[in-house]
Amino acid sequence: MQLRPAELILNEDGSIYHLNLLPEDLATTIITVGDPDRVSQVSGHFDSVEVKKGKREFVTHTGHKNGKRISVISTGIGTDNIDIVLNELDALVNIDLKTRTLKKNHTSLKIVRIGTSGAIQNDIPVDSFLMSEYAMGFDGLLHFYEHENIGHVQIEDAFIAYTSWDKNKARPYVLNYSKKLGDIFKDNRIRLGFTVTNTGFYGPQQRQLRLKPSQMELMEKLSSFRYEGLSLTNLEMETSGIYALSQLLGHEAVSMNCILANRSTGEFSTNPAKSVDELIKFCLERLA
Repeated sequence: MQLRPAELILNEDGSIYHLNLLPEDLATTIITVGDPDRVSQVSGHFDSVEVKKGKREFVTHTGHKNGKRISVISTGIGTDNIDIVLNELDALVNIDLKTRTLKKNHTSLKIVRIGTSGAIQNDIPVDSFLMSEYAMGFDGLLHFYEHENIGHVQIEDAFIAYTSWDKNKARPYVLNYSKKLGDIFKDNRIRLGFTVTNTGFYGPQQRQLRLKPSQMELMEKLSSFRYEGLSLTNLEMETSGIYALSQLLGHEAVSMNCILANRSTGEFSTNPAKSVDELIKFCLERLA
């Protein structure tokens, strides 16, 4: 099957449309960050950088660390951007862009999100590191794809019942990380967590400026929800989308979170840049 130009959109130089990358620009080990400025913060720890490309909020550096080829790419904020990034990363390795046909041999990528997050349990310290063993998505992205038998329906049902989830909102979905990839990062500094991916920063995370969120009690219900020993640990805006598309496309993914805020205690990191850089160095050491 040949993909039509309106489905697989390429730039004039043959690069993939949004990411502006050619297949040879990409390593099979990829770090994603939300902030475009954080790309150079990561690649600054590389021994060498061979590719620097960007378009819109999507900036990519590819280089080497201890002989390991790694790409770091900014996604921007939100699972809408994750939909673009994950599909185009997959296309670069699993579609022949010249013939617009699917490759016979599948390439599996290793995708590591390094991001910031806010804790919702008072025992999670600011400036600590958390790996998302599970992710619960409020974004609805998974529901736009065929996805039988990849979610944890019993946890979803229990959460919907406990929170009296508004039927006008997308059904929450629950997915897990790649244990094989996650095992690389196991360390006594890393807490395993159950991450909530929100659709926004203010109302969806129960922040009130001039607009009142529709469910002011939701934050309390998030922090008090329990299911067979699991509790929700932190909030951010990309992990569920990364886990969803990675599983559907046959890639390994893990989300590493630097806890900069604790919504329960009201604390915020006094040196967030230092904490994020420490997580970056830890992840690179394990990957390389």
